[in-house]
Amino acid sequence: MTDNFNYADERFADLQLLRYRLDGFESLSLQQKKLVYYLSEATLLGRDIIFAQHGAYNLAIRRVLEAIYTDPHTDRTTEDFRQLEIYLKRVWFSNGIYHHYGSEKFLPGFSQEYLLLSMCRVSPWRLPLTSGQSVRDLFDVLCPVMFDPDVLPKLVNKADGEDLVQTSACTFYHEVTQDEAEAFYAKMKEQHANDPEPPSFGLNSTLTKEVEHIGEEVWYAHGRFGGAIRRIMEQLRKAGEVAENEAQRQVIEKLIEFYETGDLRTFNDYCKLWVKCLDGRVDFINGFIEVYTDPLGLKGSWEGLVEYVDEEATRRTQLISQNAQWFEDHSPVDARFKKKEVRGVSAKVICAAMLGGDEYPSTAIGINLPNADWIRAEYGSKSITIKNITDAYDKAARGNGFREEFVIDQDTLGMIDRYADALDTLHTDLHECLGHGSGQLLPGVDPDALKAYGNTIEEARADLFGLYYVADHKLVELGLTPDDEAYRAQYYTYMMNGLMTQLVRIEPGRQIEEAHMRNRALIARWCLAHGDAMQMVKREGKTYLQITDYAQLRRLVAQLLAEVQRIKSEGDYEAARQLVEQYAISIDPELHAEVLARYKRLNLAPYKGFINPVLLPVYNHQGEIADITVYYGESYAHQMLRYSSEYATL
Repeated sequence: MTDNFNYADERFADLQLLRYRLDGFESLSLQQKKLVYYLSEATLLGRDIIFAQHGAYNLAIRRVLEAIYTDPHTDRTTEDFRQLEIYLKRVWFSNGIYHHYGSEKFLPGFSQEYLLLSMCRVSPWRLPLTSGQSVRDLFDVLCPVMFDPDVLPKLVNKADGEDLVQTSACTFYHEVTQDEAEAFYAKMKEQHANDPEPPSFGLNSTLTKEVEHIGEEVWYAHGRFGGAIRRIMEQLRKAGEVAENEAQRQVIEKLIEFYETGDLRTFNDYCKLWVKCLDGRVDFINGFIEVYTDPLGLKGSWEGLVEYVDEEATRRTQLISQNAQWFEDHSPVDARFKKKEVRGVSAKVICAAMLGGDEYPSTAIGINLPNADWIRAEYGSKSITIKNITDAYDKAARGNGFREEFVIDQDTLGMIDRYADALDTLHTDLHECLGHGSGQLLPGVDPDALKAYGNTIEEARADLFGLYYVADHKLVELGLTPDDEAYRAQYYTYMMNGLMTQLVRIEPGRQIEEAHMRNRALIARWCLAHGDAMQMVKREGKTYLQITDYAQLRRLVAQLLAEVQRIKSEGDYEAARQLVEQYAISIDPELHAEVLARYKRLNLAPYKGFINPVLLPVYNHQGEIADITVYYGESYAHQMLRYSSEYATL
């Protein structure tokens, strides 16, 4: 690719699409390229699963909208069509009708009458009609789900005091209450209380109630989502044939076995093999992994990521992981909660080659897996920082005026301009490489004891670990920061985000819902309330963050880290609830209105996502793959429609 690669692409609603480039892909061997290709196919084949997990009607809504959008008889010049196009693009982006970050349902800008007339104009065979169902019947089913704000209003409800299961639209539970679900899994865990390697109960199943019987419908090759899983397995078998080494081949085969059986103990075996598989340049994530979309934090959303190592940048993360025991020993938390021996911490900087499922179009910039605490303790974990994604974010944001609008003065702005991008990456490294893997539960503590607050507390724990150590002189000694002042740039931008600027992502009148946003608000607001290291000040009618004592702020970070680790280690649900409810959720409406008004003048999109590159096999005269080339020119709409056609599995 040339240096004029266009990172930024189209915008709509509150979203902007970016592109990421596959630097160094051409240096991979043909075998490695083929491995990336087959793993990428397996990643894209999980797309329908995440739509189905995000709501019972999402696939039908998507197919209806796509049929109207592509119908040759549709008038594309009307305002109703323009609004349908925006709505469809949002549905594609969020893998359903709920905002990908805030989880609230977004409503169409076109009328119900327009939808009905458009559906009637489309050939019925192009609509997802069930046996005996008319077009009007289908409309009557979908209309309230799409247009009524009170019908299935939230993907994930985390409101204290409500039945989180019955008020969430995700499809992980059917006809059960929160109390029934918690009792079901509590009994299961009690029966395995002495198991040294317990399964991640509930990770790959829908909990259902038929009459009075409660049971699990497992997601595997011969169960729910079986059509998608079997096609994923086909591509994984091809990937296994071109694995870089025997260990990598065993990982792929064990994942296939898990998909074939749905057995969570097989998933444990897969995780142990995956953590130890470190020698290849290519790696992947594929399956039911993160639990943020489950209000109870048990059930895994389907996600896929294919990656290859950026060998030069990885030297930084390897330096961090090599010193993992030092960081653990010098953590400001109680000695009871520290690991005596940090095992198997591996960290790499990678280039994403393909994003899928819950990692597409919006994706993380760093990942630490597996999630099971006992696997982390006994076998270690893998941490990755996704370099080409962060590069795309950074390059697309240059010169957009955001920092100039919200940073308090030129001196602070200059400090941030010098250090912030590098320190952001370093904080992500510390968060993923060490933060999530630090500390330990006390014996007998249920890893899910914090329930709906667990995700927020865990993200806060990892962020606090990173914030505490990004300011440590040890990083100067290791050559990871240039001097003892550089950390201030990270402290300022982090606290400014938690207190103010992340509010641009939230609609007026709403609270903070997403776990990572809650975590940042919790940390910043707690530090603001417990010392005088920083203040919110007014200048010429605008609110700014002013930090006057960075050393004290670090001490506050240490104090909060110690408490959050205690909560995690002891499974103190009530303390977690009080901390999150007090600091992480509510929003000052006056400050919110001001931040939104200032941001609006910048004409920026608060959320970003990505268009995947296209991997194109080149065949020789014998019909064998001779090379894999990369194409970056596919439009967002073309990619989404192609995926709906080529990777339709449910």
